[in-house]
Order: sequence, then C-alpha cells, then structure tokens
Amino acid sequence: MSPVIPIQADVGCQDAPVLRERGQREVFCGLTGIIWLHRKMQDAFFLVVGSRTCAHLIQSAAGVMIFAEPRFATAILDERDLAGLADAQDELDRVVQRLLSRRPDIRLLFLVGSCPSEVIKLDLSRAASRLNQRFSPQVRVLNYSGSGIETTFTQGEDACLAALAPTLPSLPTVSVSSQPELMVVGALADVVEDQFQRLFQAMGLSRVSFFPSRSATNLPAVGPQTRFLLAQPFLGDTARALEARGAQRIAAPFPLGAEGSAAWMMAAAAAMGIDPDKAAQAIAPARERAEQALSVHRARLSGRRVFFFPDSQLEIPLARFLSRELGMQLVEVGSPYLHRTHLAEELALLPSGTFLSEGQDVERQLDRCRAARPDLVVCGLGLANPLEAEGMTTKWSIELVFTPIQGFEQAGDLAALFTRPLHRRQLLAA
Repeated sequence: MSPVIPIQADVGCQDAPVLRERGQREVFCGLTGIIWLHRKMQDAFFLVVGSRTCAHLIQSAAGVMIFAEPRFATAILDERDLAGLADAQDELDRVVQRLLSRRPDIRLLFLVGSCPSEVIKLDLSRAASRLNQRFSPQVRVLNYSGSGIETTFTQGEDACLAALAPTLPSLPTVSVSSQPELMVVGALADVVEDQFQRLFQAMGLSRVSFFPSRSATNLPAVGPQTRFLLAQPFLGDTARALEARGAQRIAAPFPLGAEGSAAWMMAAAAAMGIDPDKAAQAIAPARERAEQALSVHRARLSGRRVFFFPDSQLEIPLARFLSRELGMQLVEVGSPYLHRTHLAEELALLPSGTFLSEGQDVERQLDRCRAARPDLVVCGLGLANPLEAEGMTTKWSIELVFTPIQGFEQAGDLAALFTRPLHRRQLLAA
C-alpha cells in the first residue's frame, strides 16, 4: 500500500496563472440541487416559487413518476402573479397552508427562489419569516435562492446549507481545554456517510456530526469547538456561515479516490489530535481496496487526454484524481469559480503547468477543445450531444454530482464513470 503523500505548498499549481473568462455560459441552475438534498434531509420539503419550466426541470432531473410523493414541488407563478394582479404573498401563504395540511410529516420547509420569482422581486425572506412565526415550532421555514441567473447548479446546495447554518443549535460554552468536535459538511449519500462514520470511529473519533443531517429535528450543534471538514468544494457561503458561528475549517484535499480520501481523513485526524500511525492503520484496509479497484481503470485511462468544461466546481479535485491516480493528461481544467483557499491542497497536487480556466466564454472554450481533440470531454448536457456529433467522447458532469463518488469504497465507481464513455465509443467504432 502506498503511503499518504504529504501536501506541499510550493509545488503544483497553487500559484499558476488562471485564464478568467466572462462570456456566455452553459450551466444548469441551482434548483437542480434539490434532487439530492431532498433525498438527504428526510423530513424537509423544498417548495420552488417559480414557473412551469422550473417544475418541468426538477421533474425531469429527478425522474419522478407522476403518481409519486416526492418532497419537492413548485408553487407556479402564473400570468396574474407576474402581472401584479394577485398578491403573491397571499397566494404563497395559501399554497403553504395547503401543503402542510396535506403533509404533516414536514419539519423543515425551504422556500426556494427561482429566476421568475427574483425577476418580479418577490421577497421570500419576508414570507419565510412570516410563515415561520405562524407554523413554528412544528415546522421551521427558511428560504434560499436556486436561481441560475448568476450561479452554477451546485451552488443551490451551498445556498441551502448557508441558510440553514445560522439556525443550528449552539454548542455549550466550554473551557479552552475541552476536546474539539468534528463536523463533516456537504450532502453525502447515506451509505457514504455511514462508511466515513465507521472509519472515524476506528480512528478513535466518536464526536463526529454530519451537516446536513438526515433529520431536521436532529441538526448538529456548532460553536468555537467545532472543526469542520468540507466534503464538497462548492460550499464557500456555507463555510463562511459556519465560521461566523466560531467553527474552524480543516484544510484538506477532497475525498475523491484513494489518495484524496486518505489525505482528507488524515487531515481530520491531525486537527483532532489523533495519533497519525493509529489513523493510517485504521484506514489502511479501505485504502488498499480502493487502490486495487483503481488499478483496473488505470490500465484503461493512463495516457488519455481529458478536457474539463466548467460546470460543477468539482473539476479541480476530479482533475487531481484523474491525473495522479489514473495517469490521465490534463488538457484544460475549467471551473465556474476557483476558490483558491478551499482548493489550495488540490492545486498543490496538480501537475505543474496545468492549464486552468475560471468562468466561461463557451464559444472560445469550444474552439480550444476542438483544436485539442482530447480523448474525453467532461461537460454539461447542453454541450455533450453536439460534441458527440463531432466525434468526441463526453462525460456528463451532472452525473458526477448525482452519483455517490466520495470515499474509498466508491473510488472504483468514480473511475468507472470515466472509463465507460471511452468503452462505449470503442464499441460504436467496432
């Protein structure tokens, strides 16, 4: 088993130049985040205040049958609302009253803003405050924006958790000598959360919480003794909201692949005062399994060239994983937003000279992609089909968010998401 590679601040791409582009973008909106958030928070409900287009988008993304009972819906703004002929606040109150009477299991209700509701300046924060007073303590009502006007689709989760963070219970006042508590931040599939919990316990960490939690009635407490570990790279606003509560972020790469997961967990162990030998021993079997699973995919991907369009903010950690653990060559790594502080450890592990871009001017980036003719293009759905028609092999970036990819046990599954498109192209060419 290979050792955990130390993170050095003077290598890689920490100080590399970044091409910043501000042009036409091709991204989903933040409403898409509801699809994985509603599965995670099992007694929460997401009410989008938007148009029929918003409803169709979420329905299509979720793949929910028409007779199902999902925990999301759309309060549709019709012509009377948009024209100002009806009081949208009164209409919203009626919709919420009907929803809560039908679904008494709801404990946390999110009013989610959309492009239409923001265009007509509908004040959802005022609505949330008013409804909270009416239905609390049975139901807590919060609001956030899922509009795609200026954001990318993963920022819906960031906005949601940032809205929830100020409502978390406070840790009791403790002495300076008290032991810190670890909080893992970012929506993870339940199976991944359970795996991490077992590994943390094997390390000797018993005071571990996850945010968001599975239940709105069992939210983790936060305070100056909290040390939090980001599980997703797109949670900038959430991190700031937790830091405002006194919590401290643990600097670490993200838990993608064997190396990334090991470095992520070892960073937590170091911050929590766990003996590094004990921590490494605890994760050794899981890391070995991950490396064995990756070896098959490395043989297929090593030397292949990959191009990342900006979409999810997962691009930098994924590029590190593909380059270091699978031997792929990075043509360009684009990201909607490059948070240098949160990605410092990832950037240090990228090959020196990696071409980095932030933001997007889609036509210019398409020109660079066509000129490079990479073996694999990671991009959004809007670009995938046209590029496939031009003979390129693509990977949908949204699938990398919908699929459990964090942790040791998922390392092989993550690699398979990149080998499958190449295998499909090979079969089609045969």
